[in-house]
Amino acid sequence: MGKHVLAAPVEATVVSVEAPVGTQVGAGQVVVRLAPSPTSRLDYAKAATDAAAAQAAYARAQRLRADGLASDADVETARAAAQTAGATRASLGARNGALTLRAPAAGFVESIASAPGDIVAPGTAVASIAGSGNLRARFGIDPALATKIRPGMALRVTPPSGVPFSAPVLSIDPVVDPATRLAALFVNVPAGSGIGANAALNGQLTLGGSNSGAALTIPYAALLDDAGQPYVFVVVKNVAHRRDVEIGPVSGDRVVILKGVKPGEKVVTEGGTALEDGMQVRTK
Repeated sequence: MGKHVLAAPVEATVVSVEAPVGTQVGAGQVVVRLAPSPTSRLDYAKAATDAAAAQAAYARAQRLRADGLASDADVETARAAAQTAGATRASLGARNGALTLRAPAAGFVESIASAPGDIVAPGTAVASIAGSGNLRARFGIDPALATKIRPGMALRVTPPSGVPFSAPVLSIDPVVDPATRLAALFVNVPAGSGIGANAALNGQLTLGGSNSGAALTIPYAALLDDAGQPYVFVVVKNVAHRRDVEIGPVSGDRVVILKGVKPGEKVVTEGGTALEDGMQVRTK
């Protein structure tokens, strides 16, 4: 499913976030409530005053034309000015009235870019909604660690039954849940994992330490996936062997390998999707 971005139609103040990051929402559900900013209110007041003045000038031009003191051209000019001013007032009024941002389709709140009290410029993305094609998992995390996590970092997920898998972090919500005292991070649960809604999951995320520079890394392009299980092919004596791996943090175009590959082994970085375990290969 696609992603939908909810943007401010005019400069506005964020009043409240009705659906925090990770919330499952239906089509039409309120996500964020905005209110016109002081500048937007002034713009609308000026447009209303201008429209009233233009309408009065048009009425005056019509009276003068009836008395023979104005031409048809004068009346037409006044009419056009009144029409333009009225359209401007109506447009600003409609945009100021469209400040309740709703989900256009069912899905999950993927990100909230502003907090209550913030003033956002017109056209600014306030929230994004990810489609509901995949099951979304939410994990609690120490708020002190939440600031160190970035989207794309690999989370090792262990279900109560079934095969553990790794999934990239989609988004992080640093706001502390008052009940759990934890921040939250979110991942997609891959299809075929056998995990249903409301299942209890454990997650492990390696942030790296002072010796992270010595970690074994490979190009991210070499990493393959089988129903949530990451794996690579290594070449030994011109034969490709599949190795299931456990991955760590992603940095740029490389990923840390925690388990499954040894230093010095040759990892296939191109064409891995065409290989099978035990296939003869030629190395360059």
